[in-house]
Amino acid sequence: MKKINIAIDGFSSSGKSTIAKGLAKKIGYIYIDSGAMYRAVSLFAIRNGWISDSAIDEKALESQVPDICISFKTNAQGQQETYLNSENVEKEIRNLKVADGASRVSTIGFVRRELVRQQQAMGKEKGVVMDGRDIGTVVFPDAELKIYVNASPEIRAKRRFDELTAKGENVSYADVLANVKERDERDTTRSESPLRKAVDAVELDNSRMGMDEQLQWAFDLFYKATAT
Repeated sequence: MKKINIAIDGFSSSGKSTIAKGLAKKIGYIYIDSGAMYRAVSLFAIRNGWISDSAIDEKALESQVPDICISFKTNAQGQQETYLNSENVEKEIRNLKVADGASRVSTIGFVRRELVRQQQAMGKEKGVVMDGRDIGTVVFPDAELKIYVNASPEIRAKRRFDELTAKGENVSYADVLANVKERDERDTTRSESPLRKAVDAVELDNSRMGMDEQLQWAFDLFYKATAT
């Protein structure tokens, strides 16, 4: 069976990461969370005081981006964790503030170009499942399998709200929904690599699908893509 790259794109909290992780585990591929890379840059900028509610110090960030090293390691439970300059930041990057910062830094050209360079290097040898906003259109335009995941903003906000409250975050559903809609607007209208469905991507609206059903659907597509 030939080895391929799989690109999974979609809106925030659409479930694309869960599908990507599950599929990668099932088929023995490497999973790469491109969103976590932008979150790591966001965390780096927040820690250095370069992000405020109204602006980002792009000059300061640009001078440091080449020195930001983002990597992934699997823990003892078999879960992938994100490392920023050798520090495990998996927990820190999963809050609403960092997520909002990630959506903002992802609009900056020099940030996207550097992370795309790193992502393309990761997929050079094939056998990668990567999810994000521009994987099928920019990072892996020649990926043998492209999936575009979607669901309504309300459903995606409820998923995100449940995830955050389960982690002990004190958030309201209204705030999460507003953040989801704001990120949708930012992701689809930015000038640098906006979120859009690749022409050859297969779309999945998973609003009313369980995870087992989604994974089987994705695996069936993988089987078809690798059987030829």
